Amino acid sequence: MPTPPPTEPLRRQLDALLTRPDREVNLGEAALLIAAEEYPELDVRDYLVKLDEMGCALRQRLDEEPRPERAVMALNRYLFREQGFKGNTEEYYDPRNSYLNEVLDRRTGIPITLSTVYMEVARRAGLDVEGVGLPGHFVVRIRTPGHPLLVDPFHAGTLLTEKDCQERLDRIFGGKVKVEPRMLEPCRHRDMLERILRNLKAVYIRDEDVRRALRVVDLLVRIQPGNAEDLRDRGVLYADLDCYGLAARDLESYLTLAPRAPDAEELKARVAELQRKAARLN
Repeated sequence: MPTPPPTEPLRRQLDALLTRPDREVNLGEAALLIAAEEYPELDVRDYLVKLDEMGCALRQRLDEEPRPERAVMALNRYLFREQGFKGNTEEYYDPRNSYLNEVLDRRTGIPITLSTVYMEVARRAGLDVEGVGLPGHFVVRIRTPGHPLLVDPFHAGTLLTEKDCQERLDRIFGGKVKVEPRMLEPCRHRDMLERILRNLKAVYIRDEDVRRALRVVDLLVRIQPGNAEDLRDRGVLYADLDCYGLAARDLESYLTLAPRAPDAEELKARVAELQRKAARLN
């Protein structure tokens, strides 16, 4: 099935969201605008209403649970028992796990998108929740009058200690990565959106889905225009689609930003070849 063209009005809407101070960025809306790239018929407002409804239902339960620890238990019970959200351990690299509409419809996702649901529902219910971007895993922290609580939405809202975080990293990296204080700092909404896109980029490149990979990398360049690696990768993807002029432009930009990169000499030759091919088409 052909990939639909980018929806420029929705991209401009996403751009406008991302110009706001980070705490004012509506994470759910931005994630749904990213999903609309893959699902052009997606009704963003409809899914925001679903999040509003879940937040309202949770708020009613929290009125009966004034203590923070009990509030977390009520939140976990609502999302994971009543609503049935769960981590997709069987098909972790299914791209649908990274699209918020699919996560809301299928009630399954990966750590970053389940954390997004957790944060958006909790925020609507009046809880102060922030993302925590551990290497290779994503969790959330609920701020309370006492001590903050670390929660793992991918594992049904399990409460975590720093030791638990280390054990998760050990499973992922074989003991080579140690938890540092900076890893437990709050993650910006903008960085969460970038992480969602990087997950999609990795999946589509692995699957050799060039058109979808290009669309995702194009969004990454839009969010982080000075990222040399993304410019290089977009250039390579353009070249795969025989868009020689666009490919040469991106690879030249990469070489300007990273003139001493290990692949610089190789790419200089490729830029010259792409420019020759582009000239023959004009």
